[in-house]
Amino acid sequence: MNAANLSIRVDAALKKDVESCLDEMGMNMSTAINIYLKQIAKLRAIPFPITADPRPNKATIAAIAEGERIAHDPTVKGYRDMDSLREALES
Repeated sequence: MNAANLSIRVDAALKKDVESCLDEMGMNMSTAINIYLKQIAKLRAIPFPITADPRPNKATIAAIAEGERIAHDPTVKGYRDMDSLREALES
């Protein structure tokens, strides 16, 4: 094999976490990256689905909590239909 160097930048905490995980699997970062690159070449695609993170961020968690609080707070005025809501917003 004619080897070439590959230099990439990654978050230090991510690198440490991945190295620890790979160590448990008995491989190093170079081996894991080579496996990944070989799969891309073989499949002509990224070898796993790429999707948005399904976990809500802190702002979304806070908004959900606020919505729950409002939904269960008897002192918060509610509206049964859009006409009532529009009327309240326009007054």
